[in-house]
Amino acid sequence: MPVTKCPKKSEPLWKGWDWKAQKNGLRHQVFAVNGDHYMGEWKDNLKHGKGTQVWKKTGAIYEGDWKFGKRDGYGTLSHPDPETGKYRRVYSGWWKGDKKSGYGIQFYGPKDYYEGEWCGNQRSGWGRMYYSNGNVFEGQWRNDKPEGEGMLRLKNGNRYEGSWERGMKNGNGRFFHLDHGQLFEGFWVDDVAKCGTMIDFGRDEAPEPTQFPIPKVEIHDPDGVLKEAIAALMNSEDQED
Repeated sequence: MPVTKCPKKSEPLWKGWDWKAQKNGLRHQVFAVNGDHYMGEWKDNLKHGKGTQVWKKTGAIYEGDWKFGKRDGYGTLSHPDPETGKYRRVYSGWWKGDKKSGYGIQFYGPKDYYEGEWCGNQRSGWGRMYYSNGNVFEGQWRNDKPEGEGMLRLKNGNRYEGSWERGMKNGNGRFFHLDHGQLFEGFWVDDVAKCGTMIDFGRDEAPEPTQFPIPKVEIHDPDGVLKEAIAALMNSEDQED
């Protein structure tokens, strides 16, 4: 008795091509139409896992974690130096949704860099900024500027400790003039000290002490006078707002 076999159904060619075109797992190198290219892991046609992206237009390179097509996790962004041609690290840290979020270090120049917290590509939270002129700011940030409590230490050792707003000294604070052996404590508005008290502080150890010590205040209630002056300043600010 003859045996009949059913012919195997052949899949359309386009299905095989489509399957091969799907990007899943590790791919050596995939080029985009604009010349950008990516080498690393994929999931459902999206960059997902570990990978390296190179942007043709800027020459920038990102090496690190990806999640569904966006930089997410830990990674490093580098740019080519126009003078040397070598790659210079710009940012190393955490990302979320293709933006710097979490702890990271941003390099603005050879001696300018920030280390601390980020949110949505902006310095936000606690952080420390090193400036090329030797100054260092350490404290709270918001919207990419010092905001809240912070300390600015100048190259010569003098420092300000107190409140900040919109990147400027605003509110109560103390400025230590360690080079002259004096301490100013008072109230600031947009980087300008409006009222306060100045006393000698470590004057004997100061490298450049003032010629004469600060005389004793003869006002009956100096603290009360200062509180009234600060209250008047704060009221005037509230009226302007």
